[in-house]
Amino acid sequence: MRIGLDVMGGDYAPAAIVKGAIAAKEELSADDELVLFGRKSDIEKVFEQCGGANISDFTIVDCPEVIDMHDSPIKAFKVKPDSSLAVGFGYLKAGKIDTFASAGNSGAMLVGTMYSVGLAEGVLRPCLAALIPKEKEGVTVLLDVGVDTDTKPDTLYQFGLLGSLYAESTLNIKNPRVALLNIGEEEGKGNLQCKAAYQLMKDSSYNFVGNAEPREIFSDNVDVIVCDGFVGNLIMKNIEAFARSVAKRGLVDDFIKRFNYEIYGGLPLLGANKVVIIGHGVSNDKAIKSMILQSKKIYQSDIISRLSDSFKANK
Repeated sequence: MRIGLDVMGGDYAPAAIVKGAIAAKEELSADDELVLFGRKSDIEKVFEQCGGANISDFTIVDCPEVIDMHDSPIKAFKVKPDSSLAVGFGYLKAGKIDTFASAGNSGAMLVGTMYSVGLAEGVLRPCLAALIPKEKEGVTVLLDVGVDTDTKPDTLYQFGLLGSLYAESTLNIKNPRVALLNIGEEEGKGNLQCKAAYQLMKDSSYNFVGNAEPREIFSDNVDVIVCDGFVGNLIMKNIEAFARSVAKRGLVDDFIKRFNYEIYGGLPLLGANKVVIIGHGVSNDKAIKSMILQSKKIYQSDIISRLSDSFKANK
């Protein structure tokens, strides 16, 4: 397969991105092609510094412009058509690469996805899926964690389907248990959004198990937890802050170690017509390596075609 990577996105670009690509290449098969989008001169400098890495093992697409974190996502693609993100999404749309990942401007990644490959037929809104470690083993899929901050009930219903498909196809969880994040377990709990979403989800084709309170996130009672992007983003950042605080105090065990973002690399944008991965802005080379390997895993799970078939069946 052909894995596309934005080399210019992230706080430590391009050095950390290139180093992560070099490390990932060692674990990919000989048939896998890593396509790096960015300033060729900058990429070549990093390869020179690394020594031993063969630049000819990679495909370099020279992109002289960069969309940074301060650029307006919508305007950026018009003003900077030769940027690594704009060119990368052009390759993805044309089928020249199979996946595209970046640790850069997340808003631009969303805009690029919508205007290039678009969403699968029937999908109302895309969402970001985060993997939260369970206390015993495995992970819980939490979605949305940042894309759709004003989510309607029918969209939350679809998030349940997206999360279920992701958990089953990529994480190999059979018949994943899907719950709606709420302030109580009873059916009548929550605001109008949650009450309406509950009614839709309880009649769904996926394994809906009811409401889940925030304390259930680390338990083994559910596999997928659905919420809107505003709430999900707050929860994810709160978890990250707590894990860092605990680690600083030396209270680290195997469970706390599993909160290290480097392990997961990036978040898949579910609902898109292609595999798009958005990485953490502070991604180092280890996180980038994980993001690349995750791209391949998600692509091989055939989630895109399964998603399309499921939404057609649920029309």
